[in-house]
Amino acid sequence: MSSKKNLVDQIETLKHKHNAVILAHNYQLPEVQDMADFAGDSLELSRKAAATSADVIVFCGVHFMAETAQLLSPEKTVLLPDDKAGCPMADMAEVEDVVKLREAHPDAIVVTYVNSSAAVKAVSHVCCTSANAVDIVNRIPKDREIIFVPDQYLGKHAERMTNRKMIHWNGHCPTHMRLLPEHIEQARQTHPDALVMVHPESRPDVSTLADEVLSTGGMCRVAKETQAKTVIVGTETGLLHRLSKENPDKRFFPLSEQAICPNMKRCTLEKVVWSLETLQHKIEIPADIADNAKAAIVEMLADGPIVGARTTHG
Repeated sequence: MSSKKNLVDQIETLKHKHNAVILAHNYQLPEVQDMADFAGDSLELSRKAAATSADVIVFCGVHFMAETAQLLSPEKTVLLPDDKAGCPMADMAEVEDVVKLREAHPDAIVVTYVNSSAAVKAVSHVCCTSANAVDIVNRIPKDREIIFVPDQYLGKHAERMTNRKMIHWNGHCPTHMRLLPEHIEQARQTHPDALVMVHPESRPDVSTLADEVLSTGGMCRVAKETQAKTVIVGTETGLLHRLSKENPDKRFFPLSEQAICPNMKRCTLEKVVWSLETLQHKIEIPADIADNAKAAIVEMLADGPIVGARTTHG
C-alpha cells in the first residue's frame, strides 16, 4: 500500500495536470482534510470552488454536496471519489412526496435544507443552511405557511428561534440522533468548566441543554473566540481534527464517540488518486432540475422577502 506521503504527492501531480481543486468537508478523515485545498461546510466549499479558476472540482464529501458544487459551477467537472457516499437524511425526502405536500398547502413556502438532493431542491422555493436557517425563515412573510424539508430538528430549531409554526418533514440525521441528553449531563460532570456546543441537527432535548447551537462553521468561529479552554463538541467527530489544529491551546472532546457518519469516512487518499486518474465519478444533473435547484440556492443568497414567486416543477 502506498504511503500517505506518496499518495499526497500523486494527488498534487494529478491536481496540477487537470487544473483541479480539492474540497474536504469538516467531517472527512484527518488525512483527507489535511490534503485538501479547502476544508469547510458544504455550501462554503462550493462557493469557494466556484470562485477559483479550476477546471475540475474533487469533492471529498457526500453526493448532495458534490451536486451543490455542480449547481454553482456548471462549467466545471465535479467529481465524487466514492459514488456510494450518500446521505441518509437527504434520502428521506422524495420529490413526489414533497410535491404532494406542496399541493396540499398551495400557499406555503418550501424551505429545503441544503442536505438534500438537487431534485428536491428543484421543487422548493428556497434553500437554507444550518447557519442561516433562522435568517431564511425570518425573510418569509408572516402570513405564509412554511414547509421545512427534510430535517425536522433543524426546522424545530428555526421554529424556536423565530416563533414561526412550520410543517416539518419527518427526516433526521442518524449521526446526530446518537447525541442524547445524558451525554451532556455526563460531559458537564466530567468537564464542569467546558463550553458545550451542539449542531442544530440535534434533537431538541439535546439542543436546549447546550450552551451554543451552531453550524460547523459557527463552531469553528466560537472555538476561536471562547475563553473556555475545554470545549465539548456535539456533532460528527471529524470536526475535532480541524478544531484542534486551529486552536492548539484548547482541548476538544466529542459529546459522543458514537457520532460518526460512515458515509463521510468513505473518501480516502487512495480514492482521491483514483478519482483524478480516471476523472470519476462525474456529477451530472439534468438541465431542468439544475436550473430550478440553482434558483432555490440563488434565492437563499439574495436579500429581501421570500414570497415564492419563482415557478418550480414537480
